[in-house]
Amino acid sequence: MEGSARGNGEVVTLARELVRAARAAAGTPLPEDVAIAARLHLLDAIGVGLAAAGSPIGAAYRAYAAEVAKGGPATVFGQASGASAADAAMINGGLIHSLEFDDTHIGSIAHGSAVLTAGALAVAEAQKASGAALLGAYARGWEVLIRFGLAAPNGFHAKGFMSTSVTGTLAVALLAAQLMRLDEDRTLAAIGIALSQASGVMEFLTNGSSVKSLHPGWAAHGGVVAAMLARAGMTGPETSLDGRHGLFRQFTGDEGAAGRFRALIGGLGREWHLPKAAYKFYPCCHYLHPFIEAAGQLAERGVRANDVEHIVCRVPQGEAAVICEPWETKQAPATGHAARWSLPIAVAARLVEGKVDLATFETTASGAVREFARRVAWEPLAQARFPERFEAEVVCKTRAGTQTVRIDDVFGNHTRPPGAEAVLTKFRANAARSLKRDAITALERAAQDLGAARELKALSAALRA
Repeated sequence: MEGSARGNGEVVTLARELVRAARAAAGTPLPEDVAIAARLHLLDAIGVGLAAAGSPIGAAYRAYAAEVAKGGPATVFGQASGASAADAAMINGGLIHSLEFDDTHIGSIAHGSAVLTAGALAVAEAQKASGAALLGAYARGWEVLIRFGLAAPNGFHAKGFMSTSVTGTLAVALLAAQLMRLDEDRTLAAIGIALSQASGVMEFLTNGSSVKSLHPGWAAHGGVVAAMLARAGMTGPETSLDGRHGLFRQFTGDEGAAGRFRALIGGLGREWHLPKAAYKFYPCCHYLHPFIEAAGQLAERGVRANDVEHIVCRVPQGEAAVICEPWETKQAPATGHAARWSLPIAVAARLVEGKVDLATFETTASGAVREFARRVAWEPLAQARFPERFEAEVVCKTRAGTQTVRIDDVFGNHTRPPGAEAVLTKFRANAARSLKRDAITALERAAQDLGAARELKALSAALRA
């Protein structure tokens, strides 16, 4: 068994160190700036989930929910009836990620809110937890998820796994165990059980299939089930993180990742990363956002689609496999949804149609957008700082000459924060796809009052309105 030795001769595995650090952190209230960030990210994620529930892309989840949401303690977005915590977590996590509109912590490439909002809300409702307990579990879940990603930068993705779905299963197991008030050994078991359910492969990129949205939903489901099984007495491997077939070796092949994770968890409860998580303002892959912004800046300079002869997008190498390859497919994706990972279509849509929004990806790209996409090429961006920043450089040749636009980091990240009102405006527009104005107002108020709420009735009622 691997682990670190203590002065008394006890060998403590990395998973047990994590559990102890997380339990110690849970004993202190959230700092005010972290609580503010947690409320805003939680509300943003709920809004995105509600938008998906009221959009064509949510049809599969609505149909599935009609079969399983027939009564239960946990809310299902877009449904008046509740469901079991595990079912609600899966559906809500899937909905939140369906539109590619949910937040990202850039350095760890973690879509935290999709998996953590779904898991924390479902378990908190089932356990009749307080608003502070929900918010605390959600925020601390973020901190663990981010540290998993920072320990192996781009390591999961390089092996063909989505880090959010793999590590999210374990993070939700940990926060669910906290909300269920499991002891140290059963929390440790929950993490071990979660490892056996962790997955989420990147093969969806071959055709832009909608199963990608299931990754955080299934992770949330798996984490909830893992905690429930641990509570019932099932055991799991104590070496789930640093063992021969543990998380880091099996999913990243990085021998140094476990050691880096050990160093990172020492700061749990003292060093907070959640306030640095980035909001999205376009419903597509986050890697595309700086390129859309660059295209927007060209438009603001007076560049018109008909004047463009050729565009070259300089792309950080770590992003190319997702938004550039194979290029011929990216220039003519089969569906609107597949275009959410298409660099040439995103740039073309911004210049041809003047915007990129939810409607952009609800139908197949127009002939004009596809024609423009054939004028777009890409090449590697030298000295890119991926994944610490999502950069872009666009070189545009027109009849009048050549212009270059460089974006040093994506808008919405902590280096370029959007401000609370921009996030709330996004939330209100998204929520309007499923809820009426009064319910949206009540939901926003309930989220803002979570820290003082002794129960979640106001939040649940607004969601089910």
